[in-house]
Amino acid sequence: MPPSGFNLARFDFVSIHLAVACAQTGSLTSAARDRNLSLPAASRRIRDLENALGDALFERHSRGLAPTAVGRVFLQHSLNMLQEMESLASEIADLRQGIARHILLCSSTAAINQFLSPLLARHAETCPQIQVEVEEQLSELVVASLRDGRADIGVFVEGPDIYGLEVRDFRKDELVLVLPAGHRLAGRTPISFADTLDEQWISLNAGAAMLQKQQQAALAAGRTFKLRMQVRSFDAVGNLVASRLGIAALPKGTAVPLARALRLTWRPLADGWAQRQLKVAIRPGPDTAVVALRNFLCAPSRNAKTA
Repeated sequence: MPPSGFNLARFDFVSIHLAVACAQTGSLTSAARDRNLSLPAASRRIRDLENALGDALFERHSRGLAPTAVGRVFLQHSLNMLQEMESLASEIADLRQGIARHILLCSSTAAINQFLSPLLARHAETCPQIQVEVEEQLSELVVASLRDGRADIGVFVEGPDIYGLEVRDFRKDELVLVLPAGHRLAGRTPISFADTLDEQWISLNAGAAMLQKQQQAALAAGRTFKLRMQVRSFDAVGNLVASRLGIAALPKGTAVPLARALRLTWRPLADGWAQRQLKVAIRPGPDTAVVALRNFLCAPSRNAKTA
């Protein structure tokens, strides 16, 4: 229930859009023009909103408008509300086109690059009424998104705490050493990670499952992990290695095509942690569409690449 004196009947989306535009532009004139309103009509709408709230939304000065503390709170909630309304309109439009369900899948980069793309393309063909939306995240954040209810299904590298989730094996992958052409460590036989630690390394940003394994392995060997550069993507890692700025480890399914494209070389790692299990997880009690997608992803498929 709104607080006493808070008149929701005097709110409408035209006025809310106008207030947001005022905050974003700092000008009532610009906001009125953007919303196709005359200046007097826009001024009246802002004044009506302020009367309904019982507080000023903006401070007026010679340079334009600046949100008050109440205005900043109003802006935050208005943006959330407008985004929700846009999502509502989008989902209604999808229903008219036969899309009955949206599923948010959060996934690690390794799973997207190596396995998920062909699987999701096949799923879209066989289940056109289900729209799967994908968000790329670090494995730890994939699990966190599942726990807080933001994601419906998650695919990640084994390692994060999975207590309370329904988890199944998805695919296996293998980390390999990626080197510039002609590097002294180039070879075909497996090499121990400890034997690479005299080199400068390139890896992913903090929180990545691969980086955590590298740091743990260096610590176990009593050596320093000489991490020179951290980037967000496997492609960026490959390009930095190609520029001879360091060496790296990447999933084999990504490393092999990158090596061909960038004239790199790769070598197996002998360490057990280089063999990784990828997992699929959902929360307990999901709807049938989420369960069906989980089962589809976990089923053996000729359409999914193998590492």
